[in-house]
Amino acid sequence: MIRVYLPPDANTLLSITDHCLRSRNHVNVIVAGKQSAPQWLGMDDALKHCAAGIGIWEWASNDSNSGPDVVMACCGDVPTLETLAAVSLLRAYLPDVKMRVVNVVDLMKLQPPNEHPNGLPDKDFDALFTTDKPIIFAFHGYPWLIHRLTYRRTNHKNLHVRGYKEEGTTSTPFDMVVMNDLDRFHLVADVIDRIPLHGSRADYAKQALRDKRFEHKQYIAKHGEDMPEIRNWRWSGTV
Repeated sequence: MIRVYLPPDANTLLSITDHCLRSRNHVNVIVAGKQSAPQWLGMDDALKHCAAGIGIWEWASNDSNSGPDVVMACCGDVPTLETLAAVSLLRAYLPDVKMRVVNVVDLMKLQPPNEHPNGLPDKDFDALFTTDKPIIFAFHGYPWLIHRLTYRRTNHKNLHVRGYKEEGTTSTPFDMVVMNDLDRFHLVADVIDRIPLHGSRADYAKQALRDKRFEHKQYIAKHGEDMPEIRNWRWSGTV
């Protein structure tokens, strides 16, 4: 049996590695980067998250009292970073939007249990992703893979995946993400389009996002590195 893991941070990677080294009669695939990255979970929380393979990050969500307007899903270190940055931007631009952040560590959780032993039953999948709300899914690899794994799920029609599109050349780390439409600005624009949101606040937010992408291109052309607000970004729940 093949199991595929995409840890969002170092503690989760350590937990997954320990689990994989102790396992027998499995082919374990761990997809992880080698660059410095933010630490999202303490070790205790990382152990619980890895054991489940998927879950809501309550500390990043704001839908506990009302249910979400949109589900922000992520799988992999860079997609997780960009999703959380997008959540911060949404809280600043459109604070009334209710968001649920779902992080995926075990990719096989997306399949039904009759397709893979690690798969989630439909009722558990629906409890995480809802049956009728837009899902903006940021993924480390090709978008079509997420669609193949979830095509039988109730809410597949509302699943919108951002991932690798084989776009890119020698550039900055964030520019590679922008070229594949996986950056925080594209993710926020997706939310505005998919909910959908109307009115002045949404219009001004979309223009601000467009201007940020232009500013990013101008900055890297001049300085050869990402903007300080990108390089130095830290989670605070806001921008």
